[in-house]
Amino acid sequence: MTHCIKCGSALPEGAKYCPACGAVVTAAASAVPPAKSQVIASGLKLAFWGERFVAWLIDVIIIGVAIGILNLFNLLAGFSLAGWPNWIPFFNAGGVLYFLYWVLMEGIYGQSLGKMIMQIKVVRLDGGAIGFSNAALESVGKAFLLPLDCILGWVLYPKSRQRAFNYLSQTIVVKVT
Repeated sequence: MTHCIKCGSALPEGAKYCPACGAVVTAAASAVPPAKSQVIASGLKLAFWGERFVAWLIDVIIIGVAIGILNLFNLLAGFSLAGWPNWIPFFNAGGVLYFLYWVLMEGIYGQSLGKMIMQIKVVRLDGGAIGFSNAALESVGKAFLLPLDCILGWVLYPKSRQRAFNYLSQTIVVKVT
């Protein structure tokens, strides 16, 4: 079994990123856990929290405008979402639309429009495309539980800059080069 050169955590077979600290795995990964102070040089870089926030904000504005237009048409047509389960915490029609947007965009392209503008993308720990299942899991936190998702990520995974649902879906956000 190989271990991360930066933090010494066990690495899954074929991983390109450490699941514990987010460091890029190199050929220098060893069978014995190394000292934690060793730095890994790589062409790929983790996206910063600020870049991710701006990308999220761009997405929220774009989808928010679309939701506002749909709500206006619903209001003018006299349509009501009275049967929508508003009693479920954190679950609403807007959240479902955000969730579907992120699953489709990140499942197909690895990027939402906000991420495209900020030149960042979501990848699996091995550097590959995330696909729909990982996109769905990591999007749950953004669409329905963002404050909790971020706080847990900041506390538990500061080196890898992962939200809790990024960690659960084994994804990481990197800069596009």
